[in-house]
Amino acid sequence: MARKIQAIRGMNDILPDQSSVWLYLEKTVADVVKSYGYQQIRFPIVENTDLFKRGVGETTDIVEKEMYTFDDRNGESLTLRPEGTASCVRAADQAGLLFNQTQRLWYTGPMFRYERPQKGRYRQFHQIGVESFGMGSADIDAELIILSARLWKKLGLLEHVELQLNTIGLASERETYKAALVDYLTEFKDQLDEDSQRRLGTNPLRILDSKDESTQAVLKDAPNLEDFIGEESQAHFELLQAILKANGISYVINRRLVRGLDYYGKTVFEWVTSHLGSQATVCAGGRYDGLVEQLGGKSTPAVGFAMGIERLVLLLETLNLIPDAAKFSTDVFVISMGDDAELASFVLAESLREENSNLVVLRHCGGGSFKNQMKKADRSEARFTIILGQDEVDNGICQVKDMSTGDQQSHPLVDVAAYIGAKL
Repeated sequence: MARKIQAIRGMNDILPDQSSVWLYLEKTVADVVKSYGYQQIRFPIVENTDLFKRGVGETTDIVEKEMYTFDDRNGESLTLRPEGTASCVRAADQAGLLFNQTQRLWYTGPMFRYERPQKGRYRQFHQIGVESFGMGSADIDAELIILSARLWKKLGLLEHVELQLNTIGLASERETYKAALVDYLTEFKDQLDEDSQRRLGTNPLRILDSKDESTQAVLKDAPNLEDFIGEESQAHFELLQAILKANGISYVINRRLVRGLDYYGKTVFEWVTSHLGSQATVCAGGRYDGLVEQLGGKSTPAVGFAMGIERLVLLLETLNLIPDAAKFSTDVFVISMGDDAELASFVLAESLREENSNLVVLRHCGGGSFKNQMKKADRSEARFTIILGQDEVDNGICQVKDMSTGDQQSHPLVDVAAYIGAKL
């Protein structure tokens, strides 16, 4: 017997009992972003490796340790996309959508990072990203955050997540701060965790995100980023807060929030929850005004966010917030006995779908006794079972059994769709 081939570790199948929840989430997102004027963009899962080295940053954990990179047959280095923003910028700029234009775009699809699989974190994971281009004011930052809050409200999550905000200023302001931070932390290098010691020479801002207690103890007396923020960045941040307050969006300012990717500047934000253990962040983003130019395009202001589908599905399941309507269910199960009845059952099932496109109609296939077909109808958990035999075909009727009550009645074939539609 041949050895069974298993899925690659950290790359999970989405089985039927979960796919309906994914569809519910994706449709809810699509409806919300459409209401704000965002249009979908799609791009390949494989990109030139330099796109992520230049865009995400060569000293980030993603580029240094997590990317799936390989050479193709022509010796070109390719990478499975580890995130969507760089790809979105590349696609939009290549198509001429960015320079001297405004764009509101969104996307969804799989991303790939080689890291230790754990609950809510996988090597192939799926993200939804929302990006806007060509608008440099804080009002578009606020619009994106308000959009995400509306999504949480529609999903029933708003009271279970917290918005954290920060400003990390302009690149020049961050460079001045980095120098001061490195000078301070170098004196305490031996007290930092291993990752923070490595980041001291590559990406010192990420040390602020460290969860290590000894590192956080050292950081208590470290220079504060807010002391290095200039008037322009501060005014941008204050306008953002004013708009959020005017729209009733609650938030906390987290001065240690910096985000892990090199392209961020000014506004950064995260929506976090206390219901998923260490995997607390369910949505994160910020402003990245320099990224388009960094990737070879014309200078274009931009801001966006991304959310992990697996983590959001897990949160909805944990909080029991998946509505019954989002779960897959069969409305009508059609069974038949005899050749004429089998042909008639095809016609009947199609007429039911034609008259009500929302009906889920499952027609029994594969033959079998009446008893076995009724057992399958019962296991399907359909609300109604329609029964057709030779007598029913001869008289132009069918038997309709309400599986919730056990009541069974005869109905003319021409009227059964209307009857079931009214009941459902």
